Amino acid sequence: MSLLNNHGFSREFAELIRQIGEARSKQEEDKIVAREVQTLKLHLKEKDITPKKRREYVMRAIYVEMLGTEFPQGHIHAVNLAQVKPLPEKKVGYVAACTLLHPDHELMIMMVNTLQRDLKSGNPQENNAALTTVCKLVNADIIPPLLPLVKELLEHPQAWIRKKAIMAIHRFYQVDASTVSYMVEEVKKALCDRDPSVMGASLHLLYDMVVDDPESWRSIVSTIVSILKQIIEHRLPPEYDYHRMPAPWYQMKILRILAVLGAENEEASRDMFETLQDVMTRADIPTNIGNAIVFECVRTITAIVPYTPLLESAASAIATFLSGERQDAGEKDSPNLRYVGIEA
Repeated sequence: MSLLNNHGFSREFAELIRQIGEARSKQEEDKIVAREVQTLKLHLKEKDITPKKRREYVMRAIYVEMLGTEFPQGHIHAVNLAQVKPLPEKKVGYVAACTLLHPDHELMIMMVNTLQRDLKSGNPQENNAALTTVCKLVNADIIPPLLPLVKELLEHPQAWIRKKAIMAIHRFYQVDASTVSYMVEEVKKALCDRDPSVMGASLHLLYDMVVDDPESWRSIVSTIVSILKQIIEHRLPPEYDYHRMPAPWYQMKILRILAVLGAENEEASRDMFETLQDVMTRADIPTNIGNAIVFECVRTITAIVPYTPLLESAASAIATFLSGERQDAGEKDSPNLRYVGIEA
């Protein structure tokens, strides 16, 4: 079977896609898929399958399962493909594993050595593929052998790998918090990373840790406030702006963290009063993203120790929401804004 030079797909695969696209009923589609399942079974029994051919067969297995038909015979081939050296085939193997397997799948034990090898690799592409798979498929049993390798990647010279590593640590925390709850210094270092994308990724892990144990994190309030101040002063690169609003999703996540840290703690709350007022003032523009930030400010202000000027600003924002007039699309009576006002 010859492979097309343009895309690396066989004519057989292209014909399958064409037939599925032209199917006139679900019954006709099911018949086509059933034939493809039988064809794949025969192909996968061939001896000495090249990585390139295995890549296509695994992609066809993904296609079959996307159409609603289970094909467990393809699962082991996805695992095997992730173990090969050529990067295009390895990436397809990892994507297939993420698509076809689940964290408690019996084949996950076979993925551990592959993940360890690629986490140790000097190739950032292999590091990235392994970290992405870890975020999707990790379970409590395989965290111990993978955690030291992921921690090392927190020091990687490339920011996108450090970002993926902190995302993997976050996933470890979600699966079994006890395995990474001690990593306070590592989280603080990621929070102060020179690259904003790494800092942004660390906010999600930090939020979960703060919710679980706010007392252990109150000492970083000044650091969080400083980061928020830098954001609203447009010190981040312009690619983080959205509708001229600087890094709005980072702002909202930080506001949620501050709401937890400032609850029933006067010292922590006092450290954030001035910056919260500044955030509300700068976000006070009639756009949806501005409304979202103002809403988060109101939630934070009402969660921390009361401060009269902030409460007055929050009350004013709620009144504007309830009027339904704070918008950028020409509406003068927005039910969505009224709902936000009720929620606030």
